Amino acid sequence: MRLHTHTWGDGDRVALLVHGIMADHRTWRRVGPELAARGLRVIAVDLRGHGASGRGPYGPGDFADDLVETLPTGAEVAIGHSLGGMALALAVERLAPRRAVYCDPAWHLPGPAAGAAGSEGPARLAAGKTLSREEISALNPRWEDVDVDLEVASLAVWDEGTAYGIAPAFGAGLRPARPVVPSLVTTADPSPMVSPADVVELRARGFEVRTVKGAGHTAHRDDFDAFMAALEGWV
Repeated sequence: MRLHTHTWGDGDRVALLVHGIMADHRTWRRVGPELAARGLRVIAVDLRGHGASGRGPYGPGDFADDLVETLPTGAEVAIGHSLGGMALALAVERLAPRRAVYCDPAWHLPGPAAGAAGSEGPARLAAGKTLSREEISALNPRWEDVDVDLEVASLAVWDEGTAYGIAPAFGAGLRPARPVVPSLVTTADPSPMVSPADVVELRARGFEVRTVKGAGHTAHRDDFDAFMAALEGWV
């Protein structure tokens, strides 16, 4: 599927941005212009089922294949958040960016609790479709009002079926065996996706890992300055 994209800047060097589940390219509203100001042409996608891109079917491989179908190869840097990090890792060898950054990547989604139905995790994610503005704000107390408003707008056009499409990822270990290109992993503090043991293992596999102190899962919205500082030397 050819995905809807949004571009900032017109530099010769390219940066790719891939959002997480429930969001779309608008989650990068500050990151995109900042990278463009550094001379990069920044291309952000709407994953299938999100934003203005097409709908279904959904699966980790589908999200990855869409990136390869849509985005240029050989970018200066590719950045993926959460689900976007999962998709980017599956596409990175084909996209062949010079560097990759995985922001709290969804490489280890918690499996269902003992005795619970296997759809517990996806159903919990899908329930996010009905979050009110007040609930979004309460869940993300450090977000600026504009980010809360954009999340409301993103949820309105999000297909919650994407949550069930990634059901096989729940309880599975999706950490790459090695970084295909020089790779940075940024984590929340604490991270719901990357445990301290994961950090040790990722470093042993050759990834650089940096924590965005005090930030939640969507660090680029929680603390933009700290998030950009964590990318120092990578963008």
